[in-house]
Amino acid sequence: MPENPSRIGPGEARVSPRTAVVASADRSFRERVSEALTGLRWRVREAEGGAQAWAEADASTPQAMIVDDWLPDLDLNEFLLEFGASFPEVELMHADGTLHGACRGPHRQELLHALRSSQDTDTAAWNTAPMLKPQQHAIVDSIAPMAGAGKTPREEQVEPLPGMVGRAGCMIEVSRRVRLVAPRPVPVLIEGPTGSGKELVARAVHLLSGRSHKPFVAINCAAIPEALLEAELFGHTRGAFTGAVKGRTGRIEAADGGTLFLDEVGEMPLSVQAKLLRFVESGELQKVGDNAAARVDVRLLAATHQPLAAQAQAGTFRADLYYRLAVFLIRTPALTEHLEDLPALVDYFLNMMGREMPMKSIDTEALSKLQGHSWPGHVRELKHVLERAAILAGDAQQITVQEIDFCSLVH
Repeated sequence: MPENPSRIGPGEARVSPRTAVVASADRSFRERVSEALTGLRWRVREAEGGAQAWAEADASTPQAMIVDDWLPDLDLNEFLLEFGASFPEVELMHADGTLHGACRGPHRQELLHALRSSQDTDTAAWNTAPMLKPQQHAIVDSIAPMAGAGKTPREEQVEPLPGMVGRAGCMIEVSRRVRLVAPRPVPVLIEGPTGSGKELVARAVHLLSGRSHKPFVAINCAAIPEALLEAELFGHTRGAFTGAVKGRTGRIEAADGGTLFLDEVGEMPLSVQAKLLRFVESGELQKVGDNAAARVDVRLLAATHQPLAAQAQAGTFRADLYYRLAVFLIRTPALTEHLEDLPALVDYFLNMMGREMPMKSIDTEALSKLQGHSWPGHVRELKHVLERAAILAGDAQQITVQEIDFCSLVH
């Protein structure tokens, strides 16, 4: 509530409102720091993790950010580095009182006072941080890593996303890019072959964003006939076309406040691209058969297995729409680009199948046969080959080379 100017005496100074974001997985730590800062006439916004903290900073333009010793969703060092570079005007302070970034504002003593008054080592968030076991990481179902030789120091600092299998540098790069872009509201284009886990990357971006409590709505642009795609995306009114016996909410409106994922966006007809471009530029959508426009707040993620930049250059995809979707790029590569992680992926899928059927292992010869395959269907194909092998093995506890059947399209 703003102060009443009439109540400020001639000799009194007006105190400008200041905002701080406190990021910690420890609720009691957040509450203690917030209480101390509020007593110093700060406005405080709390965040349970790095993605939420970044979103709060975007929304409130704070003067200070206090970050605890551990974040449940983002690597702490990476967060401090990237946040300091993106928000150089924000005083960035670690929970131990260390300043990070370029900003050295006038409020350091107040921040230190708030931290000192909130010390409680018994409930510190880093005491409850989970221990990660080796090979416990893999994008669920089908993310394939990117190729690359050894890891760079930057890659070594990044933990894989929850549910991601494999420790190759290319996998770490996928995780790094997802973690960096998730808190930002910018559109993301995910490129990669079919079966390499593009939708799973999109879901990871959504879950690590400030919109994770809102809907994630996916639509496959290649699976819906051109005549129906516009109505499916934007919705339609009753009687808008033959067969429209009642109005319908479109996928864009259904994602309001959350994330809209456009899978195989390269298959979208040019006529629908034009209408999507208007929505991206204005934030307003118009249902088929309706003259009124409505504002909708969605974050756009798109995916394609096609060379979309080349299509935009050739005129088969709108260049202006491409540049609005491809603000940030993430690539999910082929399985053959990271075969060193295949044994870990095999273990992961066999363990997953063991939840619904007797657990099976795989012998060395069968694993060698898998490693020699060309994998045109990528990680999705690997999953299906193992499911088929487990069925063919019957009551046997181990999958042998006889059960490995690739069902090749070429005979």
